[in-house]
Amino acid sequence: MGKTFAQEGYNSHSTPTETSKPLSSPDQDTENQSLINDHSHNDSHSEQAHETHSEHEFKADETAFHHISDLNVYNIGPWNFPLPCILYAKDQGWSIFSSSNFDIDDHHHGSGNKAVDRYALNKGRVMRIIDSSFPMGEVSVEGFKLEEKEVEGKKKETNFVIANGQKYELEKSSTIDGGLFGGGITTFFDFSITKNVFGMILVIGLISWLFLGMARSYKRNPGSAPLGSQKLFEPIILFIQDEVAKPFIGVKYERYMPLLLSIFFFILSLNLFGQIPFFGGANVTGNLAVTLVLAVIVFIVVNLNGNKHYWEHILWMPGIPAWVKTLITPIEILGIFIKPVTLTLRLFANIIAGHIVIIIFISLIFIFGKAGAEPGAAYGASVASVLLALFISSIELLVAFIQAYVFTLLTASYIGAAIEEHHHTEADHH
Repeated sequence: MGKTFAQEGYNSHSTPTETSKPLSSPDQDTENQSLINDHSHNDSHSEQAHETHSEHEFKADETAFHHISDLNVYNIGPWNFPLPCILYAKDQGWSIFSSSNFDIDDHHHGSGNKAVDRYALNKGRVMRIIDSSFPMGEVSVEGFKLEEKEVEGKKKETNFVIANGQKYELEKSSTIDGGLFGGGITTFFDFSITKNVFGMILVIGLISWLFLGMARSYKRNPGSAPLGSQKLFEPIILFIQDEVAKPFIGVKYERYMPLLLSIFFFILSLNLFGQIPFFGGANVTGNLAVTLVLAVIVFIVVNLNGNKHYWEHILWMPGIPAWVKTLITPIEILGIFIKPVTLTLRLFANIIAGHIVIIIFISLIFIFGKAGAEPGAAYGASVASVLLALFISSIELLVAFIQAYVFTLLTASYIGAAIEEHHHTEADHH
């Protein structure tokens, strides 16, 4: 029973007796065993090297999506800085702590070495361990895995955390996309100060400080020539007033100037902030939730200020046969909701596309260099990659201004159409 398969095979094919001839001499056996051991060592070494290579293999798509994602850490280069985590789960209530409690690992896209109250930090994002038997408090984490799992007949990528030698399934925070982008309502909600929220607060604080300072300066010296930052911002403000507000809104433009200027400088500042190299690259205006909220604000302002003439042309357009109205009215009503959708997607798509393209060009260095295996190819690719990335970055600077201008222009256009006075009676008199 204790024999190996090789020993059994040997014994079944030979009968060892005093007169039987050995298959090989002791020296040959020693030499053969040495060759076998060397071969086994080489195989083991190659397997280990393959596993190490697989672990450290550069994945361009993963890096790109990690860069544009909204995370629970703020990353600058290879470093990850903790942010406040505000989490709520119905079965365990509120959990408020710093993401530093996860013991962030800078070498693995900001994953945590610890789980806290059944929450884990996977590549910078807080996820929750579904298994209720997982202990509360701080638990050491051995790693994370991404596997395909069949859910309702469809394959779905599922995250797992490995702790105490066991594998536990993770779930992402709740989203209200209705499953359109792979989200939905889960067992917990994340109200944390994330990377994008922190970037937004930082930019709002900066532009508030600038504009409040300019306002105080104008009050102290009314009618004087612009000084300091006023020289930069006053021409831009006058441009929005003279080329956007007045032509599209008309005589009532002053009422809507604060909204137009707020939208323009908010979008422009966030666009430019996201272009600063090696400063986190907060992708705020490339986040669908942010652009959607901006579009909803415009939607509310436009429709609350719409006059009788505006609603009449939408719900029952005058001057055309009734049977045509039954066709046009549904289209006009649909158009009310299409406008904020186009505002949302235009800004989101243009900003996120620029971020992804730059990351892809930079990724060529690591793809050709095979994560350090071929440094010569990496150096060669780096020249073209850096030049292409700089070219796209320069275009992105132009796009930052254009998208802020277009969003503001369309906002003024929609407001102008909603508050436009009725002119048909005047035309009839003439």
